[in-house]
Amino acid sequence: MSIRPIIRYPDTLLKTVCAPVTVFDEALKQLAADLLDTMRAAPGVGITAAHIGVLQRVTVIELDRREGVRVYANPEILWSSDGTSRQMEGSVSMPGATEEVSRPKAIRFRYQNLDGIVHEEDADGFLAVCIQHEVDQLDGIFWLQRLSKLKRDRLIRKWEKIRN
Repeated sequence: MSIRPIIRYPDTLLKTVCAPVTVFDEALKQLAADLLDTMRAAPGVGITAAHIGVLQRVTVIELDRREGVRVYANPEILWSSDGTSRQMEGSVSMPGATEEVSRPKAIRFRYQNLDGIVHEEDADGFLAVCIQHEVDQLDGIFWLQRLSKLKRDRLIRKWEKIRN
């Protein structure tokens, strides 16, 4: 396990659609372990392989260490509720920058575990937000794209000041 360098906004890799995982082997398990170490060091609650420059559909989420680590390969959202909620979001690729984003309150999603076994689950609350956020990233949609142009421009200016 190791901590890997995180790609920073506005790197174009963050706009790239990730390829599906097709091989479920020790290398995938190592990638997931590295993602966990990197996310904890950042710190963050979610990270995708794209955040470290690996363009595969893998994400790791850990909302609380007591609840455990969730690793999703090839996650896809099957259904989302009409009702929405607003939650502060940010990115390990843009540390220190956060803004409120509106997303569906509940989702149903499908994914594969590290052994390639397909699962379907429902999620709501903060977990649903995190899954949607990370699936967006795997689809090449950086979270800023979910903001109005005014909020996005303001946040980018703030980020540029933080970064410099």
